Amino acid sequence: QLQLVESGGGLVQSGGSLRLSCLTSEFTLNQYGVGWFRQAPGKEREGVACMDSSGQKTKYANSVKGRFTISRDNAKKTVHLQMENLKPEDTAVYSCAAIMALPGAEPPMAPYEYDYWGQGTQVTVSS
Repeated sequence: QLQLVESGGGLVQSGGSLRLSCLTSEFTLNQYGVGWFRQAPGKEREGVACMDSSGQKTKYANSVKGRFTISRDNAKKTVHLQMENLKPEDTAVYSCAAIMALPGAEPPMAPYEYDYWGQGTQVTVSS
């Protein structure tokens, strides 16, 4: 059973930056597609960024393109989300997720596609 633990959330002013990390329990992380999702109060969970198992393909929500960057370090079993120029509307609980995937498979952005989830970390952006 793959386990994921997020860290790096916090309170930041508008225009600031944060780097979220997701530490996994799996030494074969390169067999998994990974994604970051967020859920704001009263809203549905939405996909923010995802990456395929090889690290070659990425997708981003339109609202974060050019500001957020997903990356992975399979040797360290870690997935990161670098967030720049944060806005108050980025405030949410951010969760990482993973799905076992074939090499070259397109990374999905829909939450229901993912099998393994972390507990989430709060990101609050003040205006």
